[in-house]
Parts: sequence; C-alpha cells; structure tokens
Amino acid sequence: MSDYPEPEVAVESRSPAWLADRLAADDPVRLLDVRNRDEFEDWQIEGPSVEATLLPYMRWLQADAQDTVADRAAEIDGEGPITVVCGKGEASAYVAGLLTEAGIDAHNLAEGMEGWARVHRALELPCDAATVVQIQRPASGCCSYLVVVDDEAAVIDPLRAFTDRYVEAAAERDAAITTVVDTHVHADHVSGLRELAAETDATPVLPRMSDQRGVEFDTETIIDGETLTVRDATLRAVHLPGHTTGMTAFTVGDVLLSGDSLFVESVARPDLQRGEGGAEALAAQLYESLTERLADFPDDTLVAPGHYSDDATPADDGTYAARLGELRDCLPVFGMDRVEFTARIMRDMPPQPDNFERIVAANLGLERLDDDAAFEVELGPNNCAANPSLGE
Repeated sequence: MSDYPEPEVAVESRSPAWLADRLAADDPVRLLDVRNRDEFEDWQIEGPSVEATLLPYMRWLQADAQDTVADRAAEIDGEGPITVVCGKGEASAYVAGLLTEAGIDAHNLAEGMEGWARVHRALELPCDAATVVQIQRPASGCCSYLVVVDDEAAVIDPLRAFTDRYVEAAAERDAAITTVVDTHVHADHVSGLRELAAETDATPVLPRMSDQRGVEFDTETIIDGETLTVRDATLRAVHLPGHTTGMTAFTVGDVLLSGDSLFVESVARPDLQRGEGGAEALAAQLYESLTERLADFPDDTLVAPGHYSDDATPADDGTYAARLGELRDCLPVFGMDRVEFTARIMRDMPPQPDNFERIVAANLGLERLDDDAAFEVELGPNNCAANPSLGE
C-alpha cells in the first residue's frame, strides 16, 4: 500500500522509456521534481532539452490545503506539459493529480527515478568485423556492449540490473552468449559478470591485474595482447591502466571498446582504487595509456566508451562514440605533458560515486548483495569521469 494519497482525478502517466526517447531526440522536457532537495542535488534527470524545477512534495500538500495549487504551479520553469517525478512514482502521481485538477497539463513519470534507472537503449555501432551493440543506461551514462558474430555473442561490462536484457538482445540476433568480460573492477555499478555467465553458461573473463585485487570467485583471466574469439572475430586486450591498475580495453575490427579510460568528452578519474593518496601515480599511468599505449592506433579507430555524461554529444545515430583522431584534436589532454596532465586531473576531483566501496566489494565477491540491494546501492549519477576541465 502506498504511503501517499490517491489522486482524486485520473492521472496520465508516461513511461521512463518515453522520457529516454524524448531526451534522445532532443525534444523539450518540462520537469517538476517533488523529491527532497538533497535527493535532487545528488541525482536528477538532466539533458540539454530538460528544464527542471525542484518543488518538494510537502509544498504541494500545503498548496492543496491552502487552495493555492495554481499559484504554486506558476513557479515551475518552462512552458508546455509538465512531467512530474519522484523516487518511485507515488508522490509524483498525487502532485500530477493536483495539477490536473487545477486545469494544468501534467502527467506522472511512472515508477519515478527507480524506473528511470531501469531504462536501456540498444544501438548498433558501425563495425565490419562484428555486430557491435552499445547498450546505454541513460540514468547513469553507463555503456555496455554486445558483440555478435553469427550465432555467438560476447558481452563487455554487463550491468547486473540488465542481465536478462543481454540475453534478449542476443536472442533477437539469433545468437547465444558464450563469453562475458569486465574491463576492470567497477566502482559505479554492480557488475553482471557472474550472473550473466551463470545464466548463459558463458565463460567469465577478467583482466589478470583485476583478478589479482582479491577476486573471490573463479574466472578466466586475460592480459595485454591476448585475444578472445567470437566465431571468426577477434577481441584483443589492450591494457590501459589509470582508472584502475587492471583497466583493459578491447578491440574488435576498428572499434576500441575503451571501458573507463577514454570517453568522448573527457577521461577517466584515477582515485577510486587507491584513494586520493594513490591517485597521482594512477594519473601518470593514465597519461601513458592515452599518449603512448594508444599512440599506434590510427585516427579512424572508433572509440566506444564505458560511460558518457550530459556534456557528451551523441553521434548522428544516437550512439556515444567518436573517432580517435577527433578526440585527439578536441580533448586538450592530448596536448599536455605528463606534469600538466597529472596536476590538472588531480585538481577539483568530482565527488566519488555513492556507495562505491560497497560496489567494489560486491564486484570482488567480498560482499553478497541480493538483486534489490544491488539495484539500490548503485542508484545515482555517473561520476567515473575526471573533472570537466579535461574535456574543455
């Protein structure tokens, strides 16, 4: 039973997938968030076409009691229909009802922010060696990948919350998942490596240096230069330390699945494995990864990252990917020396992801989380990129 009153009028609802489609199309969204301020400031729906206003639920209860709903609605920024959002879609349903009753065009975001966290979009990247599908999680900017050749598939950086969706995506392409890979020990989301491998009887694979961090479950390991195969396609491991010591990208054809190393708008942060005290050394390794380990990769290599932020601009096909030559030209990090890069990446480090230590423990197998706890612990924004100045 809900803790919130039922609306006295019929309330229209919009699905989180509907919202994702509008944001992808850059269509305007007039958003009213009725959560508490700390919840809003910690994590909110953002995008170039979003105009969001925070007016907490209690204010709407007061407005209802004082018959001032229309006056309160005048405080909502923007024009057009109002999408009302809360944590689970219950408080927002009641507020959407108050607005509707006052003659204002409003609808509820079904399931609220929890529903928003379950949305995914699957888009294919151009690749002549395999079918490469970028599976985006708009709520956090996470990207995972399905690589399909004939009737076999591999999944790179699976999210536990999307385990069934990878199976469905492979089945839609008449393929079965045979290999599951994490590029590193993630700190922002609970990995689906074990769950997906168990469900599909696929082989789980981790970079050897990630496995050596104390992983408490059995996997195959891979090191720089070694390969995995999906039918006649080859995934080659490329060790790119910096975000973590074990961070390893994979190439397939001319696509570089870069994990948390190089993004289309910035680079990875170096402080989540060893803390701030060890971040400077990892920042230096990241510099080497970007400027030396990637030096032999041609400019037309398509970089497909593990994350994107609201500062990232999608390609025309909706994917978050860019040619390496473009990134070398537009990201100033490629024009810095090691000292400048290290100093700049250490300056103004963004907040660490919520619960990242528990997430790392879960991904190492040191803490067991059930499905609900795993989903709850990773709710929040993407904070795996370095400070924004590295993308300016």
